[in-house]
Amino acid sequence: MSYKPPFTINTKIINLVSLISEKIGGMSLSKKEPFKLRKNSRIKTLVGTLQIEGSTLDEEKITALLEGKKILATVREVAEARGAIELYDTMQMLDYKSQKDLLKSHKILMQELLEDNGKYRKSNVGVGSQNGVTHVAPPYDRVYMLMDDLFEWLKKTDMHPLLASSIFHYEFEFIHPFSDGNGRMGRFWQSLILYNYKEMFAYIPIEGMVQQKQNGYYKALEKSGSSGESTPFIEYMLDVILETLKELEKESIPNNAQQNAQQNAQQILDEIKNDKCITIKQLSIICKLGTRTVQKIINELKEQNKLKRVGSNKGGYWEIIK
Repeated sequence: MSYKPPFTINTKIINLVSLISEKIGGMSLSKKEPFKLRKNSRIKTLVGTLQIEGSTLDEEKITALLEGKKILATVREVAEARGAIELYDTMQMLDYKSQKDLLKSHKILMQELLEDNGKYRKSNVGVGSQNGVTHVAPPYDRVYMLMDDLFEWLKKTDMHPLLASSIFHYEFEFIHPFSDGNGRMGRFWQSLILYNYKEMFAYIPIEGMVQQKQNGYYKALEKSGSSGESTPFIEYMLDVILETLKELEKESIPNNAQQNAQQNAQQILDEIKNDKCITIKQLSIICKLGTRTVQKIINELKEQNKLKRVGSNKGGYWEIIK
C-alpha cells in the first residue's frame, strides 16, 4: 500500500470503538425493524445533513417531500432535498470502494444544482467560516491523484470500518474534490462504509447527531488540519456514533416493552387454554410475573374482548373468546 493517511490510534479511540461495538452487539436493528422507526431515522438523516449546509427544511417539510407533496421553500432548498433523498435511496446499490460510484453519487446529489455535477473541480478552493478561510484545499490539478490514492487505501486497508470510515471522511473533506457538495458527500460516504459494515447503519441518523453538534464537527476538522492528522476528527465521529446509538436505544425501549407485554399476554392465554381453572397466583408463578402484573394483563385482555370470567372468582373458570 503506497499511501497511508496520517492518524494516531490512542486510548480514547480504542475505548470508543469498544463501547460502540458493545452497543451494536446488544442491538437488533435491521431491515426487519418496524417501518416507522426506519422512516423516522431516514427523515432525521436527511434533515441533519441538509441543515448542516444551511437549509431551513425541517422534519415536517422533508416528510411532505417524501410523500410527494409541495412545500413552501426556496427552489434551491427543494433541489438540495430532492438530490439528497434520491442519493440515500441508492445506498444499497453503491460500492463504497468504487471511485466511479462516488462520482455517480455526486451527480445524483447535485444534479439540479451544479453544471459540473459528478466531476472533480477544475479550480482552486478555500473553505471558509465566520473567521475567514479555515482551509485551503489542495490545488485542483492534484485532486485526481489524491482521490486515486485515497480509494486505493480504502480498498486495501484492514482498519476497523468505524476507523476507516472516519479517516476517509476527514481525508475527503481535506481534499475537497468537488466544487460544491463536499460536506454532504463526505458524511454520506462514511454512512455508506458503515452500512457495508453493519446494515443497521442504513437506518441510524448519524448526520442528525452531527447537525446537533455542528460546531464540534467544524472544530474537529480544523483541529485535524492544524495537527496534520485525522485523530481529532476520528475521536469526534466515534463520539457522535456512540451518542447516536444511545439515542436509538432509547427510542427502541418502548418497542421492546410493547413486544414483552404482547409475549406475556400470549403466555397467559396459552396457560389458560391448557387449564381454564388456573388461578392468578399460579399464572404469576408459571409466567414469572407479579400478581398485580398478571391481573393487569388479564384486565386488558378482558377489555380487548379476548378473555372473560365465567362464574365467581373461586368457583368459576376462564373462557377464551375466539
